[in-house]
Amino acid sequence: MPRFLPALLPALALCLAVPFATAQQTDAPEAPPEAAAEPPMTLQRMAEIIRAIDPEAQPAGGAIQFTIDDIPVVVIADAAANRMRAMVPIRSAGGLTSAELMRLMQANFDTALDARYAVAQGRLWGVFIHPLSSLEKDQLLSAFVQTINVARTYGQTYSGGATVFGGGDSNGIYQELLEDLQKRGEEI
Repeated sequence: MPRFLPALLPALALCLAVPFATAQQTDAPEAPPEAAAEPPMTLQRMAEIIRAIDPEAQPAGGAIQFTIDDIPVVVIADAAANRMRAMVPIRSAGGLTSAELMRLMQANFDTALDARYAVAQGRLWGVFIHPLSSLEKDQLLSAFVQTINVARTYGQTYSGGATVFGGGDSNGIYQELLEDLQKRGEEI
């Protein structure tokens, strides 16, 4: 485990009890059936999705560490706070110039999309932060793609990769990665 991770790993709760609202029956005519609603995201469900992506995923302290395309990803979640964070280490934050920091802030505004560049514990990270219970599976997979892409494109396009304008090849590459992750977790 990289030596900078232990300082960032808060306690990961073991389970999340999510109350389900029950619909009351009425005498109104039946509405057409809708697609089955996706269940709320829980720590257990998130761990199952991650294990479908990387069967060698490992709990580390209060987080789950795994790898996608040889890139380490760390997910920290807190059911009590209803938050999750997916993180990809990029580099040491030492030596970042004011021009580089300005470029990171610009990318956070327009090209990083839902992922963000962040500095913590002396390190530059690609991060995605979201409420846990409302997170859908495809949003989680997109979070992984975007955090990986902000790490990959650091120093170049600084892009989360979910939306790319122009006629280049980047969007196809990002879409292939998203589709691959979706296929690995189809049953979840």
